[in-house]
Amino acid sequence: MDFKLSEEHELFRRTAREFAQKELEPRAKEFEDKHKIPKDVLQKLGELGYLGLAVPEAYGGVGADALSYAIVMEELSKACASTSTVVTVQNTLVEFPIVEFGTEAQKRKYLPKLATGEWFGAFALTEPESGSDAAGMKTTARREGDVYVLNGSKRFITNAAFARLFVVFALTAPEAGNRGVSCFLVERDTPGFTVGREEDKMGIRGTSTCELFFEDCRVPAENLLGEENKGFKIAMLTLDAGRIGIAAQALGIAEAAFDEALKYAQERTAFGQPLAAFQAIQFKLADMKAQIEAARWLVYHAAWKKDQGEDYILESSLAKLYASEVASRVADEAVQIHGGYGYIRDYKVERLYRDARITRIYEGTSEIQKLIIARQLLGRK
Repeated sequence: MDFKLSEEHELFRRTAREFAQKELEPRAKEFEDKHKIPKDVLQKLGELGYLGLAVPEAYGGVGADALSYAIVMEELSKACASTSTVVTVQNTLVEFPIVEFGTEAQKRKYLPKLATGEWFGAFALTEPESGSDAAGMKTTARREGDVYVLNGSKRFITNAAFARLFVVFALTAPEAGNRGVSCFLVERDTPGFTVGREEDKMGIRGTSTCELFFEDCRVPAENLLGEENKGFKIAMLTLDAGRIGIAAQALGIAEAAFDEALKYAQERTAFGQPLAAFQAIQFKLADMKAQIEAARWLVYHAAWKKDQGEDYILESSLAKLYASEVASRVADEAVQIHGGYGYIRDYKVERLYRDARITRIYEGTSEIQKLIIARQLLGRK
């Protein structure tokens, strides 16, 4: 077994780290305060190829492997989880299903725009009454000649405020439950489609999260992604891939929180000596580091499995479950080590603590990950 990253992977890390430290770290608080990632930053993400990492070169992307993508997500998340959220939505929730299930015409129409950042996309699965129970959606799509007419709403849709393309799931055969779900590519200016208000969130506050409304929204039949009534499979496979990105994001947040705690423990004095001299603090730091390294190899292994063309459902859920839980624990300990200062917004750990929390919810809650893991284990016996 070779645990050493290739030169190509190390180059991805160096480049992403340099960008994150130069462009994101100094401005992360600004992004949060303004509830927005500025256009110049989004443009640079496109120029660096981070918005089309897994898109084949033939369609304007980088054609990178899953491990490279995870490394980029990890490094960006250390500096700004809001920015890395935009990146993971674009790469896995929007581009992945088009690459895997799109027609040649759909790929050529949308992927070059998405990979360069000319267009941004959003993934619309969650509804007001269906989160973890994705099969419980109410949005419908009725075929009328050469169009589908969509009616319903979606909730908690990331990137919605500035997205030009939406991957939307709706029931084309309501009586069939999840076997009656279809997937559509809906452009922002489609008649009958509107984007609602932005949510005021606890963390990742630089991101846009909105409601969507469909009122007799007429989508061309050619914008059906994949086969009719096969959309639920597209959603689940997309989330399987997306969990690697969120696991990497959680890993990056945990690493950043640890770095802040380690630095503070060495600089802050109490009772005449640095905090790092106290065994209680040393034990906290040791536990944090051990958990981070365990999470790292779960994340990298899941990405490696995907790159090998092997089944990675179990591995992606294991990585997402453990890394997200570690992010919350490490961020919590980092705040504790900072004491009262950790509760002040002037200190980075306060933001990391809030940003870490969402990683246990989106792309499938921790409880859903446990359910997936259990089913995979029982199914393999």
